[in-house]
Amino acid sequence: HVRQLYALVSETLRYAPVLEKLLDGAALLQAEKKLPPQLAKVLVYDLLFGKGLKCGGRWKALARRHRARLEAELARLKVRHKVSRNEDLLAPEQASPAASQVPRYVRVNTLKTCVDDVIDFFKRQGYAYLGKAAGLEELRALSGKKFLLDPHLPELLVFPPQTDLHDNVLYTSGHIILQDKASCLPAFLLGPTAGSHVIDACAAPGNKTSHLAAILRNKGQIFAFDVDPKRVATMNTLLARAGVTGCQLAQQDFLTVDPRDPKYSRVTHILLDPSCSGSGMVTRGPGEEVAPSAERLQALAGFQRRVLGHALSFPALRRLVYSTCSLHREENEDVVQAVLQERGSAFRLVTAFPSWPCRGLAAFPGAESCLRASPAETLTHGFFVAVLERCEEGADAPSSLPVAAEEKPQPREETEPGAAPRKRKRKKQRVK
Repeated sequence: HVRQLYALVSETLRYAPVLEKLLDGAALLQAEKKLPPQLAKVLVYDLLFGKGLKCGGRWKALARRHRARLEAELARLKVRHKVSRNEDLLAPEQASPAASQVPRYVRVNTLKTCVDDVIDFFKRQGYAYLGKAAGLEELRALSGKKFLLDPHLPELLVFPPQTDLHDNVLYTSGHIILQDKASCLPAFLLGPTAGSHVIDACAAPGNKTSHLAAILRNKGQIFAFDVDPKRVATMNTLLARAGVTGCQLAQQDFLTVDPRDPKYSRVTHILLDPSCSGSGMVTRGPGEEVAPSAERLQALAGFQRRVLGHALSFPALRRLVYSTCSLHREENEDVVQAVLQERGSAFRLVTAFPSWPCRGLAAFPGAESCLRASPAETLTHGFFVAVLERCEEGADAPSSLPVAAEEKPQPREETEPGAAPRKRKRKKQRVK
């Protein structure tokens, strides 16, 4: 509780200039003369920017009584500053240092358009297209209205940090998805062929699910699960906007899904991105539990081991990707090692993306087959990805994705899982 209170106070101080404008605009202190100004800032921060009011009694009732006025004032403040995100209201020096160096990644939604058409659209909007990046240094040097094609992922465009595209017609129409590069890796490396049956075990908010649908070209079946009803509703909206079909969305804890249910008898691929500490997310504030307690890490790791073991029990499963947005070994390499030991020789690690510069920690022999991502080394959020495959009889060594699959994408039917999808023909529904 002390740690949570410290985090709340730290974030309140970071947002203090914004909170003062909101209090003035909503005239909250004039209406509630007995409310101390510092307490008012904490209440308003937790109400509008935090995790929701956790306090009870009269303070909670007071803040909620003024909620509509405060939300209206926040909306007006965003309009005046021409921003759409709360984080953008902060002065540059108040924003997360890591966030300031991570580019804006834009995944082209190939269910609705193609890379060439999106590039042409941005060029007509005054952006300069610099071609495919040769490496991370070119991404690091991006500035102004310039953009590149990512050097690793074939349908990912890269813009300078803080580029705001939330109001762009391509985003609002679902033609592009604003998704960090590291978050694109799990579906890309899972690489199911069109027609496959796939499970997205912890699916909300749905960006990875929509990526899977694009890889499948809406051919096949996706079973997406999430236990939170609000997140499921949000995901349903996102998937509809992205043009996803052939996806069964269920508000259900994945641990309660029966692997022997005939409905899942053809599931060959599973994407598992379970709840984690979130310590790799660069947009988190400095006090938002970036260093969780040993007890919390132990609890998270226990859940992650259970859910990974459960996923590996689906009888037709051939390939699984386990990922987290955590930096902690306890949630990453240790979880993979423990579950592989439990499963004996049934599954093995695949060397994911051999040319990726940041590998798994040397926690056990073969852990370098996993990959990691970080703002400093890969210009992305912090991430961990492990690819597991069912062992064939007689197999004695981990397989690896061919380098050619990364550097020269071929039609999906002719490549190993994890290769890029076939380049689509230009769509008729071109965005003018």
